Amino acid sequence: MEMAMTMTPRMGSQVCPKVEFGNDRCCMGTSGQSRRAASRVFHSLQKGVLGSTVEKLLLGRKERKRTVAVKCSVIADVAKEIAVEMPEKPSADPKTVLAIILGGGAGTRLFPLTGRRAKPAVPIGGAYRLIDVPMSNCINSGINKIFILTQFNSQSLNRHISKAYGFGNGVNFGDGFVEVLAATQTPGEDGMSWFQGTADAVRQFMWLFEDPRNRHIEHVIILSGDHLYRMDYMDFVQKHINKEADITISCVSMDDSRASDFGLMKIDDRGRVLYFSEKPKGSDLKAMKVDTTVLGLSPNEAVKKPYIASMGVYVFKLDILLKLLRFRYPTANDFGSEIIPASTKECNVQAYLFNDYWEDIGTIKSFFDANLALGAQVPKFCFYDAKKPIFTSPRFLPPTKIEKCQKCNIEHSIVGIRSRLESGVELKDTMMIGADYYETEAEIAALLAEGKVPIGIGKNTKIRNCIIDKNARIGKNVMISNTDNVQEADRPSQGFYIRSGITVVLKNSIIHNDTLI
Repeated sequence: MEMAMTMTPRMGSQVCPKVEFGNDRCCMGTSGQSRRAASRVFHSLQKGVLGSTVEKLLLGRKERKRTVAVKCSVIADVAKEIAVEMPEKPSADPKTVLAIILGGGAGTRLFPLTGRRAKPAVPIGGAYRLIDVPMSNCINSGINKIFILTQFNSQSLNRHISKAYGFGNGVNFGDGFVEVLAATQTPGEDGMSWFQGTADAVRQFMWLFEDPRNRHIEHVIILSGDHLYRMDYMDFVQKHINKEADITISCVSMDDSRASDFGLMKIDDRGRVLYFSEKPKGSDLKAMKVDTTVLGLSPNEAVKKPYIASMGVYVFKLDILLKLLRFRYPTANDFGSEIIPASTKECNVQAYLFNDYWEDIGTIKSFFDANLALGAQVPKFCFYDAKKPIFTSPRFLPPTKIEKCQKCNIEHSIVGIRSRLESGVELKDTMMIGADYYETEAEIAALLAEGKVPIGIGKNTKIRNCIIDKNARIGKNVMISNTDNVQEADRPSQGFYIRSGITVVLKNSIIHNDTLI
């Protein structure tokens, strides 16, 4: 039977384009949803679902292969058939979503920047802190119920959250909230331990889901506090709903050069996660190749990036999350390495491709590279976006003052707020975080008269390949260049460490005049 059909039934907010059915072909417009709808109608006709209706129309025709124009009544029937087979998925509502931002562990790989601060409180971009990224993504996505779990060095993080996202700061959370949940001990044997991992941290505060404020929560999004990216979380949640997933994992595509540094996922042709492999090498790496066109990459991109790596960003159905933490895996401590890999056998775990800039700021090297990349003429990530800004603590600072700077040279560097550079200073490939306060001209003059070093960088100092933490005092005629290419060194008494060949000048440290590093 050959059949030509022209129809325009409305499906949700889309209109189906022209449909033509031949013996074994179905041609439609470019909409994937429309193609799937037409395919279902075609197979329904083949299986006889609408056979009786079509048969009546064809009854009495002499030539059974003759093209038939389907009347309006049949169009209505087809539209009803599509509506029955493809019910609309509910739209994601930010009021039903709760975000949990994990403060992370001790941050040993980011030491010495984490010597007195939590990982999410580490400054970035000259004016922000890492926690501002997931917080701003939540705000821009309309999610206004946010818990932040902390354990290590949380004082500076707590202070920043209070100043940046508390009442009167210009960010309106309406009926929502931002609450810091610090690790604490509670009565009973189970309550005597600190957070043992990401899953255990959430488990210890499960009782908060019983709070009347959270009675409408249906989905929980788990976020990391030390990543750099801009993401619409509600698009993430919508895909989670559309796939009828129990758990959805946000992932990024990877090429061969970086794939072995991440935990990789294997998926089927519907995007369902089958299993994981942590930092595979050699043949194990090759075995983790997947068809990334399933997740939306073009064929050319899919050839270049045949691996997908977990971002450590998840969406759970609330009831599934509680079931896994309380009953299925009550002793599992980590989401990424324990609960989620085990859940692939019994839950619908889906992959969601985030096809944009993302960086895990987990090491001194990645922190350094990500900061310097912000100084590119066209950076891959830009903190300024009028529609989706990155929020931070409001400050009321005077404008930048430049005087006799013709002898200064700043190249491929980030200079943070309240920084002071004297004449003759040269910075190259340097991240200068800034300062917490200003010293007055009188205070600076008094320090110099006593042979002491003011906050900032003194005259004729030259610095290369360096991170300068807050409130550092670097004297005049200092040279920091690591010309011997030392990769690792601990010199806390001298005010610096070297990590991955990068010199890190400590917060509040003093590098005296004429020092050579």
